[in-house]
Amino acid sequence: MRARLAIAASGQTVELREVVLKDKPESMMSYSPKGTVPVLVLSDGTVIDESLDVMKWALQQNDPDGWLEQMGTDLVEENDSTFKMHLDKYKYFTRHPEHTKEVYREHCEVFLKKLEVLLSKNEFLTGDQMKFADAAILPFVRQFAKADIEWFQSSKYKNTQRWLEHFLQSPLLEQVMTKYEQWSVDDTPVLFP
Repeated sequence: MRARLAIAASGQTVELREVVLKDKPESMMSYSPKGTVPVLVLSDGTVIDESLDVMKWALQQNDPDGWLEQMGTDLVEENDSTFKMHLDKYKYFTRHPEHTKEVYREHCEVFLKKLEVLLSKNEFLTGDQMKFADAAILPFVRQFAKADIEWFQSSKYKNTQRWLEHFLQSPLLEQVMTKYEQWSVDDTPVLFP
C-alpha cells in the first residue's frame, strides 16, 4: 500500500500486475526470488523489491508535495522493525502462544504513544501536511486498528485516531485501494494510477 501511495502521489505511471502471494507468477520470481511484493522493474532492468525503496524511487522522479523533505527516517525505521514485529504477533496472536493478544498490543502501544505525542503537536507526523513518514507508517497503523477496531476506537489514542481517519477518508487512499484482478501472462497490463 505504501509503495502505491508514493507512486500515486508522485504522479508516476507504472504497469500494475496484481499477484496473489499463494500463486506467485514465475516472471515475478525471476525478477525477485525472495517472492515478496512489491516488485518494481524499471525500463533499464533495475529491480526494486522493497516498499520503502519503491517510495523513494517514485518521489525522486517527482515529489510535488515535498514528501522527501521531511522523511522521519528514525520513526520509519522503528515502524519497520519493532512495531511491525509486534504488530504481526498482535494480528496473529494464536500463532504466537508465548504471550496473549493483550501483551502484544501493549508492545505495539510503545510506538503508538510516540505517534500520539507527535500528533498532539501537528496534524501529521512531521508537520501540518502528509509526508513520507505518514505514508510509510499509516498502512501499519491501519492494520493495528483493524486487528481490534472496538478497542482502538475506545482507546486513549485520540490524535492517532484522527490522523488515521483523515487517511481513511482521503482521495489518495481511495485511489490506491482499487481492487484489481489477479494478473496472468495473457492479460493486458493495467496502468496505475
